[in-house]
Amino acid sequence: MVRRPVAWIVALVLFAEALGIGAVNWFLGVVVDRQDMSLAGLDPDMMAVSSKAGGVVFGLYFAACGLVALLVALRDRAPAGFGRVLLISAAVVHALLGAFAWGLVGWPAFLIMVVVLTLIVLLLMTYDGRPGASADAAPEKGGPGGAEGAGPGGPGAPVSPPAAPTAP
Repeated sequence: MVRRPVAWIVALVLFAEALGIGAVNWFLGVVVDRQDMSLAGLDPDMMAVSSKAGGVVFGLYFAACGLVALLVALRDRAPAGFGRVLLISAAVVHALLGAFAWGLVGWPAFLIMVVVLTLIVLLLMTYDGRPGASADAAPEKGGPGGAEGAGPGGPGAPVSPPAAPTAP
């Protein structure tokens, strides 16, 4: 049963974006290579190779972000460490691309970037920071009949608060 489908959606969107970005940049590299024209004295072969390399790099970047989202969906846990940083950087990239798209391409491209940005931020915000915590899990209550160490703070938390320090 899928409890939070947002991670699956983000993974699919990022994998599709990785494929699309890679394909568009590769196509632009092929077009530049076949045109064999110079832009302000730049070498056309270098421009074609740069476009193809950029497509591969950005495609792999978005594929890695999609892999992190897929792992979040499979494990049903919040991304941590490098994966979290990768998703945050993808959100920043989409915010910047959205700002540029508004001015250069128009509002439909801006809307697409904002939707992807929203999905990534939603993925980052729907999972809390505790590993293994799920959204529908009820906190355990400690008390006379409760399990040892299952106080108000959850398993492993002290049953009573520590003693206050005394003044010298």
